[in-house]
Amino acid sequence: MNKAQLVEAIADKMGGRQQAADAVDAVLDAVVRAVVAGDRVSVTGFGSFEKVERPARYARNPQTGERVRVKKTSVPRFRAGQGFKDLVSGSKKLPKGDIAVKKAPKGSLTGGASATVKKAAAKKTTAKKAVTRAVAKKTTTVAKKTTAAAKKATTAAKKTTAKKTTAAAKKTAAKKTTAKKATAKKAPAKKATAKKAPAKKSTARKTTTAKKATARK
Repeated sequence: MNKAQLVEAIADKMGGRQQAADAVDAVLDAVVRAVVAGDRVSVTGFGSFEKVERPARYARNPQTGERVRVKKTSVPRFRAGQGFKDLVSGSKKLPKGDIAVKKAPKGSLTGGASATVKKAAAKKTTAKKAVTRAVAKKTTTVAKKTTAAAKKATTAAKKTTAKKTTAAAKKTAAKKTTAKKATAKKAPAKKATAKKAPAKKSTARKTTTAKKATARK
């Protein structure tokens, strides 16, 4: 029986050929993925699928008889369950109109296909969450660093502005002080000039007196 025949055999029970094909593909895909990942797929009464490590060894080429070194490898292995063995050996008869491998009691499946699929999905979800958390942490760290840098830049700008404002205020104050000093120095010169004015009046009096004396003569 090949895959197509297997699909045809369960098509009536699955409600159609397409549904049967999808079911077979899903089961086989789940089993293969689980075994490749190193998990053991066990179905009570049917058997178990697992990954087996084979160490490096020497073998002989069947055609030439030459001794060849075989590298370390991994191979899949299927072990039939006791119920399956009993049916094949004939110690038990196949039930008519019933499922050969009956549904196992609840909780008796260890690493079945559905459980494996759930585990794989859980692992992927956990991995995605871990990646999301890592990205969130990195983003938060970058944001914090950016904020710290912005604060430093703002503080530096404020300090620079304050320094420039203080320097400008000092220069303005210095200019005002210089102007006041210059004004204060120029004021006494005007007073001295004002004091000299009476001297002109004395000269005028002398000239008038001389004229009067001349006229009398």
